[in-house]
Amino acid sequence: MENKDKALWSGRFAGSPAEVMQLFSQSIDYDWHLYKEDLQGSRAHAEMLHHIGILDQREVDNILEALDEIEEEVENGVFRPKVSLEDVHMNLEARLIEKLGALGAKIHTGRSRNDQVATDYRLYMKKTIKDLHEKMLTFLNVLLKRAKADIDIIIPGFTHLQHAQPISLGHYWMAYFWKFTRDIKRFQNAYTNTDVNPLGVGALAGSTLPLDREFTRKKLGFASNSENSLDTVSDRDYLLEFLFSASTFCLHTSGLSEDLIIWSTSEFDFLELPDAFCTGSSMMPNKKNPDALELTRGKTSGVLSSLYDLMMNIKGLPLTYNRDLQEDKRPVFHTIYTMNMILDVLIPLIETLEIKEENISKHLNKGFLLATDVAEYLVLKGVPFRQTHEIVGNLVQYCNQHNKTFNDLTLEEWHMYSLNFKEDIYEILSPKKSVDRRSTFGGTARSEVLRQISNGVELILELKLD
Repeated sequence: MENKDKALWSGRFAGSPAEVMQLFSQSIDYDWHLYKEDLQGSRAHAEMLHHIGILDQREVDNILEALDEIEEEVENGVFRPKVSLEDVHMNLEARLIEKLGALGAKIHTGRSRNDQVATDYRLYMKKTIKDLHEKMLTFLNVLLKRAKADIDIIIPGFTHLQHAQPISLGHYWMAYFWKFTRDIKRFQNAYTNTDVNPLGVGALAGSTLPLDREFTRKKLGFASNSENSLDTVSDRDYLLEFLFSASTFCLHTSGLSEDLIIWSTSEFDFLELPDAFCTGSSMMPNKKNPDALELTRGKTSGVLSSLYDLMMNIKGLPLTYNRDLQEDKRPVFHTIYTMNMILDVLIPLIETLEIKEENISKHLNKGFLLATDVAEYLVLKGVPFRQTHEIVGNLVQYCNQHNKTFNDLTLEEWHMYSLNFKEDIYEILSPKKSVDRRSTFGGTARSEVLRQISNGVELILELKLD
């Protein structure tokens, strides 16, 4: 009696694989995600086989109808994959053969699982990148809105986590806008390199059948056909590009999360995080923990590991296909899930956090934020910058010793360090004026932040994927 669950490649073998081998080699727990793309590829392949005369009209119609039925069975939970059939390709093909008998077996004509999985995966990744791209555009719009709303809020800028110079909070949000814009462009490049049709290259060398790869390219909506069958079967560069793009994105979200975590502490108290994205302590009823941001920071390591995982997987593989490549899905699917979750959390979190402007203003008198302004004041009076740097450094030392700020100093005290200080020194001792004076291209002045926002609005329109 025929065993319906036997592998479709089993003719070469006298016996079946050991049960543990079946479990060890199966990939259905991950590649079942690709069932829609596998059916999509099979439809295009069947139509191409009809186009070149391998299938007649009745045969292709029956195959297409059966493939539609199988998709409906999967979505309704009627058809469930079997581990004994290893992967999504074998399961769907076996079900087609169950339905159509010998006709169903014709679907694999001129096709290998090697070009089949490459086709499924590229179709899946195209859709994935498009979906992530749309979320990232939404994220950019949220950052633009925050930049507009917070443009007149002045905060301390930091280097080495020390107070450095005053900046517009809008300028801060725009800094991350540009970081994430670069991330989107990296994903766009990954999309371009993913948008290549592998179907028709076979196991590794093409086919003796007159397959029409241009026909399937158009049916599947790929921009071009792959050029070399050996390269096509072994290529995972497009996945590395995706993972690298995701890694840099997560590095940026991790840095952003770190800032917001610090700013939400009682020591800073610059902002209030929305309750919906925080949790409490099981013991201390006073706690409000920034868990969403901490998890965003923490999950970055998993995405970075996923990139390294795939790089290590392929680093020494000979051409062309090796079973190691079956493991390319786990790191990628983990990264896709993580990226989606991070975006789903950060978009509403940043949109609804509350800025505590009054608390921030208390920090503007700390750390001598206007020290560079004072030094540049002397530069405009003709004093060489290295001299002004030393003069102002000595002034800071004096103020620290006498528990004073620049605003507390009398003109006589200014003159102790340089006679070039005049009454107009007091006119520059304002964080807001300091910000607006920094009007060099890309600076933090209100005019420059407005320019960035305007350019950002136009750029978002240009970043749409076709």
